[in-house]
Amino acid sequence: MKLTALLVLTISLLSLSACESASNQRAADSSVAPNKVVVDRQQEMKADDHPAPQAGLTEQVSLKDADSANTASLAFDRKIIRNANLTVEVPSAADSQRKIVSIAESHQGFVVTSEATQKTSEDRTKPEVTVNLVVRVPAAQFNQVMEEIRAVGVRVIQEKDSGQDVTEEFMDLEARIKNQKALEAQFIEIMKRAGKVDDALSVQRELAEVRTEIEKLEGRRRFLENQSSLSTINVTLQPPPQIVNATGFWYSVRSAFSDSVDVAVNIILFLIRTIIVLLPIIVLIVLPSGLVIKFGLKVARRRRPAVETASAAVSE
Repeated sequence: MKLTALLVLTISLLSLSACESASNQRAADSSVAPNKVVVDRQQEMKADDHPAPQAGLTEQVSLKDADSANTASLAFDRKIIRNANLTVEVPSAADSQRKIVSIAESHQGFVVTSEATQKTSEDRTKPEVTVNLVVRVPAAQFNQVMEEIRAVGVRVIQEKDSGQDVTEEFMDLEARIKNQKALEAQFIEIMKRAGKVDDALSVQRELAEVRTEIEKLEGRRRFLENQSSLSTINVTLQPPPQIVNATGFWYSVRSAFSDSVDVAVNIILFLIRTIIVLLPIIVLIVLPSGLVIKFGLKVARRRRPAVETASAAVSE
């Protein structure tokens, strides 16, 4: 009897342990299955993001190409102010001026100022004309415009190219404007909640200062953006130097005559300047002094007969 009860108890315990292990296994399988699904989904997404290279379409990319691509992307975002000074020798300054205006307009640029100066030369019939132009063109067209302007002249006498990187200042302005606008929004909220007139006026004064600072920063940002988006080119067009024959008898005679004319003109100008300088002195000092002396002599002459008569009476 006891043995039968022991066997029944043992069988019951084994059945309970088997059921518990089966339930644990099912729970473990159910917990692993979702994780496996998530992992499989992630792997599929990665496979979609990075598709396998197809046969015949593979391309080898070197580290140098990757570095150059990164450099180009960084350079595109930078703010650089570029200026250039260019002196070009041209056969005709007027014709070259029209060509440069056409070059600037064809590249979405424009001419800011244009000034022509006439200089004296040995040949009076052919005066030398020098033209100065200030051209502004998009920064992306700067190199192309420089090449076309060089091609206008016979040769380039002087060229200077300068660049100023203002990226850091531009980013700093962006950050400061953002902070000032956030501060402006806070002051607006505070002013809405102000219960007293004095508090509202105080907040309004602070708000006005913040808005003034925002306008100042935005003005500087617009200036930097304008200067970096449009490059400035100062162009000087000058004719070729004239070659003069400085030898021979007639050249010496002409030079001597020209020098004598210059000396005569200088002497006449000196006399005119002297007269102009001395005229106020004569009018204001010499003439009044002469009148005073003349009047004194006249008075002395009138008194002299009376003095002589008096002295004669005393002697008698």
